[in-house]
Amino acid sequence: MPRNAEVIRQWTILRAIERSRLSGVTIDHLATECAVTTRTIRRDLQALEEAGFPVYDDKDHSDGRTRWKINGQAFHGLTAGLTLSELCALYFGRTLLEALAGTPFRDDLEHAFDKLSQSLTPHMRQFLDELPRVIASKPDPLRRTLTDEETARPPIVARALDATLFNRQALVRYHSRSSERTKQYLVHPYRLAYAQGGLYLLAYVPEYEEIRTFAVERIEEISLLEERFTPMEDLPDEAFPHSLGVHSGTPESVVLAFQPGMVDYVKAREWHPSQRYEDLPDGGTRMTLDVCLDHALRSWILSFGPFVHVVSPASLAREIAAQLQAASARYDERIDHRSPAHS
Repeated sequence: MPRNAEVIRQWTILRAIERSRLSGVTIDHLATECAVTTRTIRRDLQALEEAGFPVYDDKDHSDGRTRWKINGQAFHGLTAGLTLSELCALYFGRTLLEALAGTPFRDDLEHAFDKLSQSLTPHMRQFLDELPRVIASKPDPLRRTLTDEETARPPIVARALDATLFNRQALVRYHSRSSERTKQYLVHPYRLAYAQGGLYLLAYVPEYEEIRTFAVERIEEISLLEERFTPMEDLPDEAFPHSLGVHSGTPESVVLAFQPGMVDYVKAREWHPSQRYEDLPDGGTRMTLDVCLDHALRSWILSFGPFVHVVSPASLAREIAAQLQAASARYDERIDHRSPAHS
């Protein structure tokens, strides 16, 4: 903890100096902002100087006070148009990009950060390497590691990207998890989307006259055709805009009533851009969402257990009630059949 606090404070000092890079900032101001003594600030400034950050003390002021500034001309990394703190933020922000681990973009990210790190001195990198320790991320569950046989397949992602960029029709051999069948589709690839730890291909399927979602790890083969296609509709900027998960469908109005104990937790997060609230007399809240009725929505509702109930639509309410009753019955059955030794 002491080392973490020191690193965070020094990062705060660096950002404060850069925010005031024209006029500079005094040690007294930094001490007040960081809630430490001026002696501590002097030690931190010395540590930043020794790490190679181009901070310096400017005594050329009419009031005689020394102010600290950043010498942008002495730092060649700033020629890219980024400020020092922006460049450093990108460097240690790689921790937050670990959600992309396991995707085809991982190598590209590593190469990009290698180039970025070349703009920093070794001592700067050593200092910044401490920052990810105080910034943690938990990515979505990642897709399983591909087997050697799957890795040896043609470059699915590269071909899918080529098809989307140049509007080329494609034949996709796809294994459906729901039906456990493999089928070939003629598709018009529209977009590759990354969500919930996996890559998905959104493509128009002329056979069904609709856009469907294909999990890339279940695409066994994709063959590009010479025939081109004209997109029949524009996709929204956001991937899967009407779903809490990975699904493309028509949104419906969903109304949920949460018990009082869940209100603060529910209101503190944006579950979907369409969410709206209405306070209830008992202290609970009623949430309205405009989303498609998919597996992600059902799983999310079930995760709240007895603290929420579906007001509408009635079909969803019946489905959730049936799943809760089935789960309760399975627990009752296990409890009733427990041996006395486990009672």
